[in-house]
Amino acid sequence: MGVNKDLPHVYVLPEDDANRQLANSFHLEVDLFRQRQMQVLSVAGGWHHVMHLFKSDHVIEMERYSKRYMVLLIDFDGREDRLDRAKAGIPEHLADRVFVLGSLNNPEALKPDLGSYDTIGKELAKDCREETTKTWGHDLLRHNASELDRLREHVRSILF
Repeated sequence: MGVNKDLPHVYVLPEDDANRQLANSFHLEVDLFRQRQMQVLSVAGGWHHVMHLFKSDHVIEMERYSKRYMVLLIDFDGREDRLDRAKAGIPEHLADRVFVLGSLNNPEALKPDLGSYDTIGKELAKDCREETTKTWGHDLLRHNASELDRLREHVRSILF
């Protein structure tokens, strides 16, 4: 079942299956009556593919649906410039509704410290709900701080 496009809603475009699993676990923690306002999309198959799909398919849809927010969930692959490179591909008029998040390396690197993808996704959602940074403050996630602040400002009330 899809989101109600007439209400504020969030699409998550994951780079790979690991990111999809994190997003799905996060989604399970969204308030029950607001779960329909979030949808995890199919895996894109690489961060370049995330950006390509965003530009080719989602920009037009975001222009049509002004209450849509997008989370581009990518691996940073140890590249600190990845956020700037990804944000450079987001049209300026949509920049306040698009967020780029992900692990500094890859989600697999989070598992030794934080547990399964299911546990990690749920803890990330709990941090968002409670406005804490217990999990988001992990060494491989703290680089998301500025995007997380923006996300909380715009999206928290839609999902929690």
